[in-house]
Amino acid sequence: MLYGNEGSPSSIAEFGRRFDVRVVDGFGSTEGGVLIPRSPGTPVGALGLLPAGIEVLDPDTGVPCPAAEFDAAGRIVNADVATGELVNTAGTGSFAGYYKNPEAEAERVRNGQYWSGDLGYRDAEGFVYFAGRSSGWMRVDGENLGTAPIEQILGRHPHVGEVAAYGVPDPEVGDRVAVALVATSDFDIADFSHFLGAQPDLGPKQVPSFVRVCADLPRTATYKVLGRTLSAERWHCADPVWYRAPGGIDFEPVTPELRAKLDAELNT
Repeated sequence: MLYGNEGSPSSIAEFGRRFDVRVVDGFGSTEGGVLIPRSPGTPVGALGLLPAGIEVLDPDTGVPCPAAEFDAAGRIVNADVATGELVNTAGTGSFAGYYKNPEAEAERVRNGQYWSGDLGYRDAEGFVYFAGRSSGWMRVDGENLGTAPIEQILGRHPHVGEVAAYGVPDPEVGDRVAVALVATSDFDIADFSHFLGAQPDLGPKQVPSFVRVCADLPRTATYKVLGRTLSAERWHCADPVWYRAPGGIDFEPVTPELRAKLDAELNT
């Protein structure tokens, strides 16, 4: 049995092939407040069926979110109302609290319910999909976007090993989508741009404006990606970063001149 961050469908398939095993994965919060086992017939990309007592709630109103609706390409069309926080409405599970941290505990436990901080949405059959952390929620041109769907789609690229999506603040549209990739030496930005355009379930607002290629991703002690660190660094890093302007097709490298222009445009 292994524990860690969630694996992408491609990573799970590759692990099973490499070690000649059948991988049965499940989802749960580190604190044990929410557990979602994978059930037979779970669609690719889904966590499993929502267990009794676990609901997707609107974090502002506490009301259950409606089921997700999808277009013919598999894109969710009502993410604004269907995406909510995974909440254990029956109690706190095995979570007993944080040691000497009442503020953090109050964030997780509200009215006797465990609020996981994980975003998700469910389909009409009750299968739930991970949409990222509440801290990683992006607001792009009036639409709320989760990071996990973007990461799952971009993770299909054959030369991309790991993906972290995050928002870069923009005074005009709220956030611009940025991604940090751990890629192989065969990675090519022009090929990646073509790949993005060929993904039928990648919505136009999900297409990244910034692509950063890293040797590794910054992580916490529990191996969760530090999206806030990536967001704060923006294009000010030693890693190669490419930029695609709004409405553009091709990416261009972020040079010192372009960096200064972006700093001025985005008021950083």
